[in-house]
Amino acid sequence: MRTYTVSRSRHVDAPPPTVQAHVADFRAWPAWSPWEDLDPQMRHDYTGPQARPGARHTWKGNRKAGEGSMQIVSIEPGRITLDLRFVRPFASHSEVEFTFVPQGGGTDVTWTMHGQQRGLMALAGRVVSMDKLLGRDLDTGLARLDTVARG
Repeated sequence: MRTYTVSRSRHVDAPPPTVQAHVADFRAWPAWSPWEDLDPQMRHDYTGPQARPGARHTWKGNRKAGEGSMQIVSIEPGRITLDLRFVRPFASHSEVEFTFVPQGGGTDVTWTMHGQQRGLMALAGRVVSMDKLLGRDLDTGLARLDTVARG
């Protein structure tokens, strides 16, 4: 097994509570998630309390989008943690953290994913790093989050 951490940051021109609200509500993710473009027909299901710990989002899409779930583990001022699990195309489990720091009338947002690469993903990770696989997606998502949060 190999462990990985991928992290990206961006300044968002909106106050922390506004930015954090877009991340805490899984129903808001289609407006900014970098993975929505992978399958316009992707099926989304939402269960549990909306925008609170226990909220759960499951999706099932084409081969590129895959299938998996996210659940909010905790929400506190300036921080949200999620449990991310993929069923396909490869089974995986990641811990996800968003931090929101007030800065100059806006928010410095950091999106971090970390976990362990197992099986085929561990082998692939020897050739292509998780940073290279995920980094661009996190950058895209943060740019879209900036646009959505600014209204």
